[in-house]
Amino acid sequence: MITFKDLGLSENIISSILDAGYSTPTPVQAQAIPIACSGRDLIGCAQTGTGKTAAFVLPMLSHLQSGPRPQHGRPVRALIVTPTRELAHQVEEAIRVYGKHSRFRSLAIYGGVSMYPQLNSLRRNVDIVVATPGRLLDHFRRGTIDLSKIEILVLDEADRMLDMGFLPDIRTVVDAIPRERQTMLFSATMPRPIRALANSIMQQPEMIEVGERRNPAETVSQQVCMVPQEQKMDLLVHLLQTESTNNVLIFSRTKHRADKISRKLGQEGFKVTVMHSNRSQAQRQRSLDGFKRGHFQIMVATDIAARGIDVDSISHVINFDTPNQAEDYIHRIGRTGRAEAIGDAITFVAADERGSLRRIESHTGKRIDHKVLDGFQLEFEAPPARERRSGRSDGRRNDGRGNQGRPYRGNSRRRSSGGRS
Repeated sequence: MITFKDLGLSENIISSILDAGYSTPTPVQAQAIPIACSGRDLIGCAQTGTGKTAAFVLPMLSHLQSGPRPQHGRPVRALIVTPTRELAHQVEEAIRVYGKHSRFRSLAIYGGVSMYPQLNSLRRNVDIVVATPGRLLDHFRRGTIDLSKIEILVLDEADRMLDMGFLPDIRTVVDAIPRERQTMLFSATMPRPIRALANSIMQQPEMIEVGERRNPAETVSQQVCMVPQEQKMDLLVHLLQTESTNNVLIFSRTKHRADKISRKLGQEGFKVTVMHSNRSQAQRQRSLDGFKRGHFQIMVATDIAARGIDVDSISHVINFDTPNQAEDYIHRIGRTGRAEAIGDAITFVAADERGSLRRIESHTGKRIDHKVLDGFQLEFEAPPARERRSGRSDGRRNDGRGNQGRPYRGNSRRRSSGGRS
């Protein structure tokens, strides 16, 4: 069995890993760390929850510790770019944990908060900066950060940065740092623009791939619930009351609906918090910290949190709204089943979301099982008369005994007789 001692890391870093309670690397760490420690450029493609953060943080710290220090001052030597502020905060926290026996200074730079504390930290000099693209460029253009001594560049969640339109910013950053550097790029998927970016900024990179790019972690059990839109809230409460859960992450398509779900669950007695872009950075950080520490049983979030939440104990991900994009589905449910733990992903699918479900199943190449609901009755609209077994095509109801009723008009508020299943 491979241990961290076999991967070429420095003794101080290994001590920090052991203090954090880890002894055996994950597959992506076992493959990536030796390559990164050798100084070669690296592309890592693996699903969320596989330990990618440590796969680049550990060799980065080991390199900075063993390599020659700059002769003048204390410039920024390593730069990690992430798509969201939550992810930037969590990566910087990992640097503190794994670098506890080293004397490196790290700083997370992101928008939504005042620049002045960041400016003060930069003036005191830092070795490693973790930043979102927008705020990083703000500092660069103001001349408050010097990128001319960067030795290692990491692009984390590169496909998410592509989705958020950050690629032009990334290229601006790359143009500002030395050509002689080590570059590492990590991504859950590898669309064509990301491959083109890698080819243009990296030098003969080694590529590792853990698992299939199209599939979620094998430890995630996936199920769908076909449910009318107006019954989703009742079904959600029913599942939370009857399922055996630990921490539950619920995804909503909109901020308004996330707030509505949170209020409803709070009224039902659940300890719940909410995370979306209308909340301040301080509110979002309090929500995330409270969720991690168990103060909240449930977090309701929009897709802004799909890659920014790193909580090992999430037992269930519930998609209140079916995601439109298959990639978003993979990233959402990747919040559970992390570090080879078992997790459950349940997706609510209304009639107008069935096309999204078909795209997800086509993308993953897998048909998702339908969940058996005990003790909950679903109400569906009656189908048009031509689809009923009587074979009538005149639009009139048939009660099954040859008696004709009033014409069926398909009103969404009208149910079929005995329309519960």
